[in-house]
Amino acid sequence: MAGRRGTNPTTYSPSLKTQKTRSTIFKDDWVRPDGRGFQQCRPAFFRTSAVTAASGSAYAEFGNTKVIVSVFGPRESKKAMMYSDIGRLNCNVSYTTFATPVRAQGSDRKDFSSMLHKALEGAVILETFPKTTVDVFALVLESGGSDLPVVISCASLALADAGILMYDLVTSVSLSCLGKNLVIDPILEEESYQDGSLMITCMPSRYEVTQLTITGEWSTPKINEGMQLCLDACSKLANIMRSCLKEATTTSQE
Repeated sequence: MAGRRGTNPTTYSPSLKTQKTRSTIFKDDWVRPDGRGFQQCRPAFFRTSAVTAASGSAYAEFGNTKVIVSVFGPRESKKAMMYSDIGRLNCNVSYTTFATPVRAQGSDRKDFSSMLHKALEGAVILETFPKTTVDVFALVLESGGSDLPVVISCASLALADAGILMYDLVTSVSLSCLGKNLVIDPILEEESYQDGSLMITCMPSRYEVTQLTITGEWSTPKINEGMQLCLDACSKLANIMRSCLKEATTTSQE
């Protein structure tokens, strides 16, 4: 299962029907550094209640990418503000000093906090905690590529662990464009050589996209193919996250 170390990690690769044979980039026998297929995601591991002092928390591990998220609240807002019918969601993403190959390199990704907020805001039912605040703190322990999608998915699981009402779990998957190839769930080395990137954040059960980020030049057919690959992987990732929540509930009842 997703929450036990003793079992095989669960994968969430796109369905075979969405895969297409594409030419390689540098040479005919080029393969990904970790041996995966171009449209194969890394094994995913989740565990909830990783931080006992928090209202809810989650730990996620995708290959060498390791993230832990803590949720605090709902609690009274420290900022004096007029009464509001909806709550406030604060998000912060930070890196440990040893998370990246270059010391403190993660400090360059300050926009991740606002992107995490945008990804989660549409899924959290803010009306259920008026005039209070829910704080989400994400810490990247090790950066192995596709950091933000892992942070977003892990944060969604932490919110659910904290009992925060949401319309649906939020999952996120990214891919890189390397030459003529679309490489899903890229690692750090692949991201450094990418010609463009695409990241989708969605609520799979509702089939709603909460965030779409594209960099580089993309043709319309390639965007459509990339989006479909990511949406399919997001759906499979959500099943793993639900299994983790069910397993945690079963364990707490025993």
